Amino acid sequence: MAHKGLILAVALWIGSVGAVAAQLQHPTLLRNHPAIRYDSTPSNDAVAKLNEKLKSGEVTLERRGPSGYLQSVLEALHVPVESQLLVFSKTSFQAPKIGPKNPRAIYFGDTLAVGWVRGGEVLEFVAQDPKQGAVFYTMSQSNDKPVFERNDSCVSCHASEATHYVPGQFIGSVFPGVDGTTMYGPAYTTDHRSPFEIRWGGWFVTGTHQAARHMGNAVAADPTDLSAMITPATVHVTSLEGKFDPTGYLSLNSDLVALITIEHQAKMLNLLTRVGWEARIGEKESGRTLEQAAAELVDYLLFIDESPLPGPIKGTTRFAEVFSSQGPRDSRGRSLRDLDLDKRLLKYPCSYLIYSEPFDGLPENAKSAVYARMWEVLSGKERDKRYAVLTPADRQAIVEILSETKPDAAAYFAEQKGLNTY
Repeated sequence: MAHKGLILAVALWIGSVGAVAAQLQHPTLLRNHPAIRYDSTPSNDAVAKLNEKLKSGEVTLERRGPSGYLQSVLEALHVPVESQLLVFSKTSFQAPKIGPKNPRAIYFGDTLAVGWVRGGEVLEFVAQDPKQGAVFYTMSQSNDKPVFERNDSCVSCHASEATHYVPGQFIGSVFPGVDGTTMYGPAYTTDHRSPFEIRWGGWFVTGTHQAARHMGNAVAADPTDLSAMITPATVHVTSLEGKFDPTGYLSLNSDLVALITIEHQAKMLNLLTRVGWEARIGEKESGRTLEQAAAELVDYLLFIDESPLPGPIKGTTRFAEVFSSQGPRDSRGRSLRDLDLDKRLLKYPCSYLIYSEPFDGLPENAKSAVYARMWEVLSGKERDKRYAVLTPADRQAIVEILSETKPDAAAYFAEQKGLNTY
């Protein structure tokens, strides 16, 4: 899943750093720090665990038609087909094979993603190690006894400003030419804070919404007028029938709700990695206090700067239903995976990734700093007006849900004075 450095960041982490800390913004130095040792530390992610089962014979994979091992791998990793996204910009190491007539399919769960290119020699994988961040793998489609091979070359593009200098995923939006090649012009890294109108350039997008503009489904035929590619016909697409040969694809959808979801979680996972690494490196070298790092993470986790959705949105698959069915619920049936999809992504604006292994894998001092900052915001002690986006009802619901479904959060909140003050 390596990119070619074509994506420019829109909103990036900028810290107050000294000379040593500035050096640590160089991703290679950061990865090789004695407290991290990314390149030499064995991974403990979902793909690594499955790899051990493949090697022992506990699990086997089978080829199925033109997509090869894809379906079997998705089943083994518990990744839903409904999560399929289709990207046709040439932003992968398999770029020569990718274009509007042969888009790359991406499937994802909370902490991993799988990429398939029709005609490609390998499947692509990125999985989140609880401590080390994103780890990249490939799997040969021609090997009769397939195994995952770690591919650290991907990190050359996937550890930059766009990922907070840690190995991670990011979602790019570009102006693609008619063959998928990125045109010279504005390009963006997008997440849940990004305006709707700059998202998804180079991606197919299927769904219904009330926006007048986004960059998906379009190609720039005129390099002197890139924005002319965006028309009502490209903005509002519910079917990809006839766009490309469907042979080998598991679905003809690139679900709008799935796109919005992966945009949120890509950055969330990078922030978790960054805070964990800073806690291990120490404040002197990281260039900011752990409280500052936790505050940035909590702002994102609680969707403080989320860009409002342009009215109700709906995808073209069962992704929303499948997504919401996972994860714990409280005694009132509420879940942090409940979707809103009217004005915002989640009904209760707190990231579901608070239940993930990367969150649980944070060093204890980092986790304590995160919970302390969460309590400041959720209890109403934080008075800055930008936090008014969280209503008293939102805050109370989040605390109540976490108090029943997240034991360490419950224990922390229960210790705080004024628990019933929102």
